[in-house]
Amino acid sequence: MKIALIGYGKMGKAIEAIAVERGHEIVAKITSKEKEQIEDLIEGADAAIEFTRPEFAVENIQHCFNAKVPVVVGTTGWNEHLDAIAQSCNEHDGSILHASNFSIGVNLFFEVNKKLAQLMSTQKEYHPEMQEWHHIHKLDAPSGTAITLANQIMANNEAYNEWHLGKDTTDKSIAIEAFRENEIPGTHIIKYQSDIDSIEIKHEAHNRKGFALGSVIAAEWIADKKGVFTMSDLLNL
Repeated sequence: MKIALIGYGKMGKAIEAIAVERGHEIVAKITSKEKEQIEDLIEGADAAIEFTRPEFAVENIQHCFNAKVPVVVGTTGWNEHLDAIAQSCNEHDGSILHASNFSIGVNLFFEVNKKLAQLMSTQKEYHPEMQEWHHIHKLDAPSGTAITLANQIMANNEAYNEWHLGKDTTDKSIAIEAFRENEIPGTHIIKYQSDIDSIEIKHEAHNRKGFALGSVIAAEWIADKKGVFTMSDLLNL
């Protein structure tokens, strides 16, 4: 299939390598200098994969809708616009698959997180907290993945109704510590603490390949579909 890359940084290059390895053709490699030409550059593509910056994502997605090109979005930090994007997608008879993380392992980790949250919801002496590490180039904090994990805990444990960036968990809010160090691809730890013991689950990415592979698989999956999707749809979770 023909894939257009919107964003050609480290992630875009990793996606390109995986896509070519899987027999696909990269028909466009779009940088910020070419963002006004996106609709022309992606014309004829079977799918676009968007990894840029939060402030550019919504406009880039809209260009894909206008060009009738299905889009896979890995940029995080724009979810406050999700309702408007979903409406625009339906109005344009478009297709979008968005995710806070495209790693297959992370999406399985999401399911483990939800199950653990359900089990711990009756154990009031345990309090959840979270830490996440990423590379120094990541702009948003906490990560989209960390926010997804926190939202899953809240959906399965009525004791918590919000999260905050910081160290100390309060009665109703889950603490998320965000660290930006070196070239760390991504690590997320969820810990339940009591006075007696601790229970911890962890996902650690060793490189960007998992994110790149997941986004290419998502492009393959969405190419003939219409609507708004997530990795849960792709993985039938």
